[in-house]
Amino acid sequence: MGYSASRKLDELKPSQIVSELDKYIIGQQKAKRTIAVAIRNRTRRKRLPEEIRDEVSPKNIIMIGPTGVGKTEIARRIAKLSNAPFIKVEATKYTEVGYVGRDVESIIRDLMSIAVQQVKAELAEAEKEKVASRVEERLLDILLPQMKDEEKGDVVPAGTSFTDSKKVTRERFREMLRSGAFDDREIEVNVQSRKRVGIEVLGQPNMEELQDAMQSLGSIFGNGRGHNRKLSIKRAREIFTEEEIEKAVDNDRAIDEAKERVEQMGIVFLDEIDKVAKGGGASSGIDVSREGVQRDILPIVEGTSVSTKWGVIDTTHILFIASGAFHVSKPSDLIPELQGRFPLRVELDDLTSDDFYRILTEPANAITMQYHELLKTEGVEIIFDDAAIRRVSEIAYEVNTTNDNIGARRLFTIMEKLLEELSFSADELSGQTITITAAYVEERLRDVLQDQDLSKFIL
Repeated sequence: MGYSASRKLDELKPSQIVSELDKYIIGQQKAKRTIAVAIRNRTRRKRLPEEIRDEVSPKNIIMIGPTGVGKTEIARRIAKLSNAPFIKVEATKYTEVGYVGRDVESIIRDLMSIAVQQVKAELAEAEKEKVASRVEERLLDILLPQMKDEEKGDVVPAGTSFTDSKKVTRERFREMLRSGAFDDREIEVNVQSRKRVGIEVLGQPNMEELQDAMQSLGSIFGNGRGHNRKLSIKRAREIFTEEEIEKAVDNDRAIDEAKERVEQMGIVFLDEIDKVAKGGGASSGIDVSREGVQRDILPIVEGTSVSTKWGVIDTTHILFIASGAFHVSKPSDLIPELQGRFPLRVELDDLTSDDFYRILTEPANAITMQYHELLKTEGVEIIFDDAAIRRVSEIAYEVNTTNDNIGARRLFTIMEKLLEELSFSADELSGQTITITAAYVEERLRDVLQDQDLSKFIL
């Protein structure tokens, strides 16, 4: 039974969540099941009586496995499926307060910013027809300026044939406007760039926020009347649409809805968590600094209040999914308090040759399909022979085994090298159908594979 990705995650059972993930991610069934149960528990929590609900905290997850095996993709697909605010961050970007780097609370501020934009886009979509109608009327008023006065009864008395003629003209112009006949016609419009003043008072604003705030203050204390510009109807429609959406969307409602989503359904994906764990052995200055980063992350994961320009956000029920390769360190090298906040641990498997074959053929966004569609834009039809795909899979596995294991990302490197010549001269091959065979794969990659030193740099 198929389920649309647009369906609310609340309606999906764990087995159905896994089925949705199977469309894009090959293997890793243990990780998918763990994530599915954690997500389903959030849905179950929302159905609990209010007095119990706040006592149930999310079961945060640590995913352990080498790069390129699907850790980030699992988290990203879950976020899309649930329509939940989602942010992916690298733990190494955040440092102790007092050191160079971003403070960890900016994770929540960024997540809230994403949620606000998400909700505004949804509210704008709901008002799409009304906005389009208002934009159309504004454009017609500019194209037929007399009509605006006539409707007020200032031009001609009601009931004359002239009035009827004008209405017919307006309707004719409306049809031409909808058909795009006026798109290139230039009109003069008043354009006013407006920015909202938004800056954290209790937080630590970055330079970009300070600059935006100063520009906003400048526009408030300036003339605020904008300026006239000559624009095409097509561009004017875009500007008017933005203005009408701003009027149609209830900003306070959007912020309230975004805050609710972040606090109840937000997902933070903390990548490279292993890089801030102690590397084992004797403690050093670097390890002390890493431990400081963990201690700064801890309150956010445990649950704290973070001040943002949209209000105070409670992080208690945000789901945190951490991931890391843990080649040098191990999860037990994290400070005990942080370990305790990630009760679920799942190890992801290394990808085999068969996994690579499935990645190349099965997902809805398979790499072979991507290259097929890219070259199709040049009029070139490429067909991947099954034996060729098998050989590419074997080569990816071999290179990952002999060099650094970068998982499925190796496929992009190999496919790019394989089709480099074809992509370069695709415009000259328009109208042709080209079959990629196992022999073609061997021919294109033989030299690189034979020279191991070269393969380290190229593949």
